[in-house]
Amino acid sequence: MMKFASFETIVENIYKYAIPAPKSECSKSLQLGVSFAGGYVAGVFCAIVSHPADNLVSFLNNAQGATVGDAVKKLGLWGLFTRGLPLRIVMIGTLTGAQWGIYDAFKVMVGLPTSGGVAPPAAGEQLKG
Repeated sequence: MMKFASFETIVENIYKYAIPAPKSECSKSLQLGVSFAGGYVAGVFCAIVSHPADNLVSFLNNAQGATVGDAVKKLGLWGLFTRGLPLRIVMIGTLTGAQWGIYDAFKVMVGLPTSGGVAPPAAGEQLKG
């Protein structure tokens, strides 16, 4: 869920803070690059959030009859959060970046705009004026 919750916001912020031109003036290849980069960062967030649970499940699958308490004693709380995290970040970041890149490439092929851009005004803001 983290990759879906963060991707669009990340892409919007890349366009807002890192790209000097409006999205509408950017080439499709640059827009697809932004989609990949946004997907990569969303994947990093996803890896960080899900990593402790994945370490726990791996431990429980490898140690027959072990409990959650056994895993925490053996790996430590710090180990649950950090053991194998750099490799997981590279793997999940790259996979998620590729997924969003493919998604937006398909959208371009069928004539739809890429993800991101200016966020629509909040519901209350539309009524003011």
